[in-house]
Amino acid sequence: MTGATAAGLAVPGSRAGPTDLGMININDQVVEKMAAQAAAEIPDAGAAAPRVLGRSVTGAAALGARTTSLTALPKASADVDGSTVVLDLLISVRWPASVPEVTSAVRERVRSRISELSGLTVAEVSISVTDLATGLPGPARLPDSGRTGI
Repeated sequence: MTGATAAGLAVPGSRAGPTDLGMININDQVVEKMAAQAAAEIPDAGAAAPRVLGRSVTGAAALGARTTSLTALPKASADVDGSTVVLDLLISVRWPASVPEVTSAVRERVRSRISELSGLTVAEVSISVTDLATGLPGPARLPDSGRTGI
């Protein structure tokens, strides 16, 4: 880490990898956390329960494992190679939202946030939808100010 970044002074336009000030390395776990948080910013996506042989593990929460939740962070894994990253995400999707639309929104959000926050180039985002979240409340909706009360 350079003296400028250690002191909290961000260098505009700085990217991961070699720079004029030295070398910037971003750990895989840091990128995983950023990707999970970015994916959770999509209202119809969230964490999925762990699966064994294609079936959800019941009672996994008692053991401290993830459960299907649209408020919890999805599982993410990252492979950072220089200034590029390949991501794998395991998510749940709120039923009856369109899976292709939600995964597309997650992919674009993750790409933009990782690039914006770290300067890394996201080469690939693989998304596995491992659960449909049913019986969970929908996202909060803003009142429509143009409507009249009925």
